[in-house]
Amino acid sequence: MTQHPHDAPTGAAGPHAGSPGRDHGHSHSDAFATREGRWAQLAEERLSLYRHDEEIERGLAFGLPGSPTLVDRTIPTFSRGELPHFAGERGTFLNSPYLEDVNDIEDAEVAVFGAPLDSGATYRPGARFGPQGIRRSTNLFGTYCYELGVDLREQLNMVDIGDVFTIPGNLEKSFDQISQAMAHVYARGVFPVILGGDHSIGYPTIRGMAPYVDGNIGIIHFDRHVDTQETDLDERMHTTPWFHATNIRNAPATNLVQIGIGGWQSPRAGVRVGRERGTTVITVGDVERVGIEKVAEVALETAWKDAKAVYLSFDIDVIDAGFVPGTGWPEPGGLLPREALNLVRRIAAPGLAGLEVVECAPPYDWAEQTALLSSRVILDSLAVLVREGRLGRKAAVRNRHAWGPVDSH
Repeated sequence: MTQHPHDAPTGAAGPHAGSPGRDHGHSHSDAFATREGRWAQLAEERLSLYRHDEEIERGLAFGLPGSPTLVDRTIPTFSRGELPHFAGERGTFLNSPYLEDVNDIEDAEVAVFGAPLDSGATYRPGARFGPQGIRRSTNLFGTYCYELGVDLREQLNMVDIGDVFTIPGNLEKSFDQISQAMAHVYARGVFPVILGGDHSIGYPTIRGMAPYVDGNIGIIHFDRHVDTQETDLDERMHTTPWFHATNIRNAPATNLVQIGIGGWQSPRAGVRVGRERGTTVITVGDVERVGIEKVAEVALETAWKDAKAVYLSFDIDVIDAGFVPGTGWPEPGGLLPREALNLVRRIAAPGLAGLEVVECAPPYDWAEQTALLSSRVILDSLAVLVREGRLGRKAAVRNRHAWGPVDSH
């Protein structure tokens, strides 16, 4: 299988490995076995605390030392870091560093940006607030994942570069803006994470990266809906991205894998296109029948066949509507959250060229359930990519607030 240039492996560690961070012949495929709990205990000991301590120093310097009555002298007067989770919101994804000047993007390894567009929604609008809602939901999380043995603050040079300036009511101009943003990030060797936005953005994101991939792009698409019809209501809507994306020369439909499709909202026009173009459709029933390991194996084999890069497009409505009420077109009977996250972890392990999470609509999202699951898809994907050595090797060299490995020079 050919890897994306960003994603060359440097060794994997699983729960059966002799020591975390070293390659003892085990792959991520056995990362969910019975010894995971003990492995994770040992893995935590090997993680750096450099960025954690640096954040404390910054907080005390910029936020003033705390009240003399506080025993814990690492607490500043004004919140300037991860804690407390209910206060001090900086507005970035996971409170990661904000990079205001996107001309400096090459100093980062991963760039998170929003595509706040819902002009392509054919039923419930609201996904334009998705980037805002997903970022806010990450205030709940820390940067460390126990079972994956990863701390993103310590291991990943990730920045948030804000949102694309989309044009409400004009899909085509918004598509042009999104494609230009994607091209700017991807062409500079930076891994893109896009916060949608409705699913119409799947077309301009692929269009933006395609000229910079020297070969075919595979697409793994999680959704309850096929999204492969040519038009909907006479326009290119959120139901049409994969018709147009797979018209791109190096994004063939035969490398498009769709997981979770089913229910009563997949138009026959889109089904016909998929049949004629040779897409691979895997239903929730297929997942139940053969299990997540086999589904992930088939998806990876198909998406990577003769491809140089694989892109993950995750529509949050693939998860059963009981868990994700805050979406534009909920469909009962989808994946369980645990199934979805385990599938995402397995699919990320061989490497990704980028990812997007779409259709989170906060106006309908009581208790932030949908936003929380949206952010978990991203966090779990990034953690696996770090754990497998696909990401986590590029240190910041500019004098700025940064996460991840430290430049040794």
